[in-house]
Amino acid sequence: PSLARNAAIASSKSPFISILDADDFFLEGRFRELFASADWDFAADNIMMIRDDAATDVSKITAPRFAANPEFLDFERFIEGNISSRRVQRGELGFLKPVISRAFLDRHGLRYDENLRLGEDYELYARAVACGARFKVIRSCGYGAIVRADSLSGQHKTQDLKRLADADLALLAIDSLPEGSKAVLRKHERQVRDKYRLRNFLDVKNERGLTAAAAYALASQSNLIPIVRGVAADKLDALFRRAGFGLKQPVPSRRFLMAATTPVGEA
Repeated sequence: PSLARNAAIASSKSPFISILDADDFFLEGRFRELFASADWDFAADNIMMIRDDAATDVSKITAPRFAANPEFLDFERFIEGNISSRRVQRGELGFLKPVISRAFLDRHGLRYDENLRLGEDYELYARAVACGARFKVIRSCGYGAIVRADSLSGQHKTQDLKRLADADLALLAIDSLPEGSKAVLRKHERQVRDKYRLRNFLDVKNERGLTAAAAYALASQSNLIPIVRGVAADKLDALFRRAGFGLKQPVPSRRFLMAATTPVGEA
């Protein structure tokens, strides 16, 4: 995705850039809402996530009229909004699809990191906010995303997690970041790195056997703790499922990335 997006940016001349994933669509009036004011470098709205079997004719899909409730994301708020929780439906702010000022990207030499197959949006947004981007978010909905169980965007390799964690380390090298921002960034890096360590442990086990996997786990405490924690959580989930307790929430036919409220006076 990063390579394709950078190629599109290079071949276009528009002063504003808006990403549209292949299966997704814009809702009518989206850009009118986003361009209602010009006090931003990045402007994003709410995303309506629609299960693929519930999306028949996208031209007829409308979103509720949510109050805009604009806010600006600082670095810490953005990074915190990308730290996921187990058994909670994903809603990371890195999923946002903002309209982006080309002038800001060019002024700071920013483009998508082509080494990333996972989290390329997150990395660009984080780096932009670290450079001082005014990242505006409104709760009104103008972007529709089709959610597919077999989506290519949901399929990534173990090394993609490592590259994303390494991208966090590169962000930590920005001298201008205050310590509070670095603290929350370290938390995100640890979460991604722990996911990588668990996935890598399982890969080693499948490819080279339990002895090799155990050696990898015992090589350091940094490896051992997330692996033990992750394996235990997976086993516990499986135990509950066998006992008839469903831990996995069903995917709703429609949900929204960000919580929002209907304007006063409307049903």
